[in-house]
Amino acid sequence: MSTTSLRGRRIAITGAARGIGLATASELHGRGATVIIGDLDAEAAAAAAASVGPGVEAYAVDVADYASFAAFLDNATSAGPLDVLINNAGIMPIGRFLDQSAQTHRRAVEINVLGCIHGMHLALPAMVARGAGHVVNVASTAGKTPVPGGITYCGTKSAVVALTETARVEHAGTGVQFTCVLPHFTNTELIAGTTATKLIPVVEPADVAHAIADAVAKPKADVYVPKIVGTVLTTQPLLGRRLRDFVSRKLGAYNTFLDFDPAARAAYTDRISKS
Repeated sequence: MSTTSLRGRRIAITGAARGIGLATASELHGRGATVIIGDLDAEAAAAAAASVGPGVEAYAVDVADYASFAAFLDNATSAGPLDVLINNAGIMPIGRFLDQSAQTHRRAVEINVLGCIHGMHLALPAMVARGAGHVVNVASTAGKTPVPGGITYCGTKSAVVALTETARVEHAGTGVQFTCVLPHFTNTELIAGTTATKLIPVVEPADVAHAIADAVAKPKADVYVPKIVGTVLTTQPLLGRRLRDFVSRKLGAYNTFLDFDPAARAAYTDRISKS
């Protein structure tokens, strides 16, 4: 953990019972922040809060439901205004587009996109009124490049990228900061059963958490994890589609969401189907 202190900051994180969200809660708590965990699974959220340490709050929240998100933020601000909202909740259904149900596609949009919209719409008024605040939206490198087998996922994460950047421009001068976090393959249950791309390493949740905490301490518009993937994705459009597709196929990026092990992914697929 970094020694950069975030003492006095009140920070709410959605989807924080597991994975990147839980690692981020732990990192922020370690830097002295007051952390509020939100998750659809109330029991898992409570267990996560207990595992992070004393003073961590936990509440149930369905980010796809505006009223539920509003209730979560009411709880999160009951003891003081919110300094940072981290919209981390998300699901990653993968597989051939036509093999997935309409409900699967709808739920991904509701959680990944509407979740961010709801969070910003609810948290921003108080931040703008105070002239201070920070919204961190967790997207994905999949929001910057095509990944067959992830049509809806890529679309939702592209939306998060656009939402964050447009919110940053629209609210320039208000004192509110906006950060878009774009992790590459991260060692959580989201990538269960898949094979990572060549050359670019799989990162750990703690790596992403560290990058998020650094961005909270010193705001920046975009955070790529690992940093090298930012260089790859920002130069990729210069290649043209034909060369981009050739390179991506050589790296295995175009197969990872199609040629996966359904059995290894079964527990995650079952859980998100009930979300």
